[in-house]
Amino acid sequence: MQNIAEFPPSSHTSFIPTLDENTSPQQTWTVEDSAALYNIHNWGAPYFSINEKGNIAVTPLPEEGPALDLVKVIEAARAHELSFPLVIRFQDILRHKVRTLNQAFLKAIEDHNYQGRYLGVFPIKVNQLREVVEEILDAGQPYNFGLEAGSKPELIAALALHKDPESLIICNGYKDSDFVRLALMGRKLGKKIILVAEKASEIPLIIRTSEEMQADPLIGIRVRLQCRSAGKWATSSGEDAKFGLSSTELMEAANFLKSTGRTDALRLVHFHVGSQIPDIQIVKKAVREAARYYAQLRHLGFPVEYLDVGGGLGIDYDGSHSPSESSANYSTQEYCADVTYHLAEVCNQEKVPHPHIVSESGRAIVSQHSLLVVEAFGTLQKTRASRPLPQPDGLHRHVRDLLEILQNTVTDNPREALHDAMQIREEADTMFQLGILDLPSKAAIDDLYWRICTEVTKTYETDPSPPEEILSLRRSLAEQYTCNFSVFQSLLDHWALKQLFPVLPITGLDRQPITRGTLVDITCDSDGKVSTFVNHEGITSTLPLHAIPEHPLQNGSPYLLGFFLIGAYQDVMGDIHNLFGTVDEAHVFLDPDEDDGFYIEEAIPGSTNAEVLANVQYNIHQITEEMKAHVDAAIRADRLKPNEGIRLLKDYEKLLKRPTYLRFNGQSHQV
Repeated sequence: MQNIAEFPPSSHTSFIPTLDENTSPQQTWTVEDSAALYNIHNWGAPYFSINEKGNIAVTPLPEEGPALDLVKVIEAARAHELSFPLVIRFQDILRHKVRTLNQAFLKAIEDHNYQGRYLGVFPIKVNQLREVVEEILDAGQPYNFGLEAGSKPELIAALALHKDPESLIICNGYKDSDFVRLALMGRKLGKKIILVAEKASEIPLIIRTSEEMQADPLIGIRVRLQCRSAGKWATSSGEDAKFGLSSTELMEAANFLKSTGRTDALRLVHFHVGSQIPDIQIVKKAVREAARYYAQLRHLGFPVEYLDVGGGLGIDYDGSHSPSESSANYSTQEYCADVTYHLAEVCNQEKVPHPHIVSESGRAIVSQHSLLVVEAFGTLQKTRASRPLPQPDGLHRHVRDLLEILQNTVTDNPREALHDAMQIREEADTMFQLGILDLPSKAAIDDLYWRICTEVTKTYETDPSPPEEILSLRRSLAEQYTCNFSVFQSLLDHWALKQLFPVLPITGLDRQPITRGTLVDITCDSDGKVSTFVNHEGITSTLPLHAIPEHPLQNGSPYLLGFFLIGAYQDVMGDIHNLFGTVDEAHVFLDPDEDDGFYIEEAIPGSTNAEVLANVQYNIHQITEEMKAHVDAAIRADRLKPNEGIRLLKDYEKLLKRPTYLRFNGQSHQV
């Protein structure tokens, strides 16, 4: 379990500062303080940082530059008439990640005198978007980087996009005859397509279909290792794993291939111990175990030439560089070195050729390339300091008692004040339920209670180990920032798996945050919230935030928050809860000839109201006609004048073409 803790005080000033009226947080706070506060140097390096203006900076090609001001990127996207929530993709990060992974394996192969090649594949399931897959293939062309498909639609796409005859297409997942025929079509076209058997019964199907099509099959076998992973995806490995053959089933498959004279077809051994492997020791154990299977199959006379280590190369979501489930205690270079070294060592012991190494690292390639920008347009608070205090004359005795505690007891005896306030509020709640306390008095009691709680927590700001009830109180007092997006559409893994994604303000990072908060979305669901965040010491239940006006989008610039490292799975796993559809997208490319060093290659609008309705079987023409019938009936009943009815119908039709997310004043806003 990850540690959930409240954010500790800053190293040089309290987190929620106590300032006199002549002092401003900006006088002591720097962008480096914000970088430490949000831990961006650890989870964001080398792509994300904070520039001198206090804005997020993005460096898609770290060795080459430049660092783009994210605010300028957002402004460019708005100039293309895109709105929030907004996904921004930095395609050059994809290219950099592909290059980094391949070069790391090339270095490891050279360092360990490894005799095989590295032939990586991108698992399409991690992000099936055409632009993403095409960019990865283009960047991987010098390295013969291929694709992995786990379903018939994915394989159909892979067959069309795959152009390099030297790169691989790995076919995972359960298969029927149509799946096998698709793969064998590719074989007849000269593609290196390997059908990985997930269960023993798939091998006869592959052989039979290949004979019918007169195609030469390449077969892989996924072995079910004893080695288990850790973290959220640990159950996908070990003896109870969903996929793979046991040692007994592997021998049955080997005997079948021998009996049919097709020992030449078995070319690959595959294993997968889970996504997001947090501990490098798991990688080492799994590779050594799988290498033994490979060596034994070679001893049995099978010409196996590839060993596929599957996915699992981890991403450091929390920046801790640790074996926690949201991190990884190793680098890409260490991962590649350990895979290569341990595979070579076992093969040398067994006196078998070094196989070509295949990996299916999807999360590690695409996670950093995209981020989600959302706007916060309001807050939900327990109390407001601007609200005037009640005057004691004529008030209920409980109100007077709480006023006395607030004004005279909190500073000297904060915990005693808290306990007394809790008792009074509990009594007041009971009285209200019995009908012997009026609503104005209850409202005053509730407001005073939360004011007392706020003041009590302030007395513990510099305490490195406050009591648990104070930590609980801080969480309860945290403001809820209402944000224009849907967790279920854009961050489904956070809702379903509690996956951590770094989040912080896009701008204003040269100013000290003055409050703590959680984030809630605009869906009609209490689970539509984010309450797990990164800091420099671990994971917290609240996020340091700046204060925002009550209606910032009507009175000035929006308060923008960014969710980072969302490029893996989130694009294709989101649902349309409340019929909030896909969000607007901007695809960014570096270009030194442009004034700001980049351009927006593609601006893709999100779902319209009509599109999401069509997805759930509403015929747009039909519902428009039904709405027209309602308008006609209202005109006949003299509830509407004809011109007013026509205007209403036109507005209805216009709204069908509008985005599903909230629009404020119907206008774009400058950042």
